[in-house]
Amino acid sequence: MEGCFKCDANFVPLSPISFLERAAFVYEKSPSIVYDDVTYTWKETHDRCVKLASALSVIGVNPKEVVATFAPNTPAHYELHFGVPMAGAIISTLDTSLDPPTLATTLQQLEPQAIVVDHQYIQTVTEAFKLLSFEKTTPPRLVLITGKNPTVLPPNTLDYNYLLSLGKEDFKIIHPNDECDPISINFTSGSTGKPKGVVYSHRSTYLNSLAVIFRYDMKKMPVFLWTVDMFRCNGWCFMWVMAALGGTNVCLREVTAEVIFNSVVTHKVTHLCGSPTILDKIASLKIDKQRMVPTRVDVIVAGSLPSSEVIMEVEKFGFDIHHGYGMTEALGPMTDTLLRKSDQKEDDTNEHVKIRCREGTHNILMEDVDVRDPNTMTSVPYDGNTIGEIMFRGNILMLGYLKDMERTQNAFRGGWYMTGDLGVRNLNGDITLIDRKLDSIVTNGEIVSTIEIERVIRAHPFVKEVAVVGKPDNVLGETPCAFVKLKDDCCLSSRGIIEFCQEKPEELMLDLGSFCGCSPSSPLMLSTPDVGFGSFEEI
Repeated sequence: MEGCFKCDANFVPLSPISFLERAAFVYEKSPSIVYDDVTYTWKETHDRCVKLASALSVIGVNPKEVVATFAPNTPAHYELHFGVPMAGAIISTLDTSLDPPTLATTLQQLEPQAIVVDHQYIQTVTEAFKLLSFEKTTPPRLVLITGKNPTVLPPNTLDYNYLLSLGKEDFKIIHPNDECDPISINFTSGSTGKPKGVVYSHRSTYLNSLAVIFRYDMKKMPVFLWTVDMFRCNGWCFMWVMAALGGTNVCLREVTAEVIFNSVVTHKVTHLCGSPTILDKIASLKIDKQRMVPTRVDVIVAGSLPSSEVIMEVEKFGFDIHHGYGMTEALGPMTDTLLRKSDQKEDDTNEHVKIRCREGTHNILMEDVDVRDPNTMTSVPYDGNTIGEIMFRGNILMLGYLKDMERTQNAFRGGWYMTGDLGVRNLNGDITLIDRKLDSIVTNGEIVSTIEIERVIRAHPFVKEVAVVGKPDNVLGETPCAFVKLKDDCCLSSRGIIEFCQEKPEELMLDLGSFCGCSPSSPLMLSTPDVGFGSFEEI
């Protein structure tokens, strides 16, 4: 191939920054952001982000330094996802549910140059700053996103709008020299231990944005309702997706079923996503308020699905539900299953549930997904019984864990990302998730799936939430222990839940028995007095 070489003309480092630059030209006057009575066009959003990048440079934020955020789904938070990397810096969106001690610890690890905080959370951040001072750690520069009401700024605090006024529209955007340079740091939920800082690259976020477009068959100029937190995997990369497609971002500070329906009708929403609690909210609407959505709306959820009754209730409204599986390290949902009504056989809800338990096809830019023995690294057979660890490899994985080389190397052992999730391969090649390796229970030498037990208990019409954990047992090693929260105005004893499990259809109980190593007639080994109204109780 003499005469061929890589140069600036045929190779440009990939970065989602380019999506906004194109949107400002192609979709110049189209709406980019809608929030209450405020609407911006793509040209306006681009100009604001450039000024933001310029202003960050003015206040001393240098390339490769970190800018943290602590904010809900507002226009400012959206702008920061472009403005920060346009300054050559790295954005880190922090979970707004963190308490002051956890936030202080996170900031110590992150060492941000600045933190942009919404007025709603200023008290939490102020208390976290006090804890940093006690540790003789200098807090980051504070920028406050103020609300409509006058706000008294703490000392040495910049107002976000004033910060924008410091920027220049002719600022030269700082593109990455290497597409593998970091663009963001997201923290895991901490469900399996201390939250870990997960570093994303410009390349992986660019490619994953394209993968999302393919996965959900998204067309030009969609309307996205921000029901997923922007701090979760950078909104599952949807903020960059929307710039690529020139769509409209409908920002929300709070999410309720009424807000979802009103937004769908008013703005002709095409997509929304988040945790499965969204489905519970929609299904909880009173009968006299039920109505069909006027257009097709794709709802993408990731996590443990609610009962089939909730899913079918949401489908009645006209929503198309996608179930994703993924994790922070894979930039959010990585597989997808469309839960079509046609999946359900007439009068066969058990088959409906079993279909929904299987994980779908991995996206086009994840090179491979497999279930392997973590010791031998050989693939498990497609028999639906042999348990192995789910593993990924491809171009849309994290760069690694922040300041933790040992953990990064262990996660990427053998040329695969080790998810820590246990699963089986079904005869048709689909993967069924069994449990988190750290959450699984070993009873009498056999693996007990907490997910399978939770799925059975959650099917009870009185149950709102359930969590199953292991409890020490002198004979068996561990036994399953369930904590159950009932729906409002419902009363049920732990014995009633156990009897419900014993009466489940044979198909479900066989699945439960094969994964749990326990008798279908005795799925739970513990009992306590009656479960109170809306409380958590151990059974």
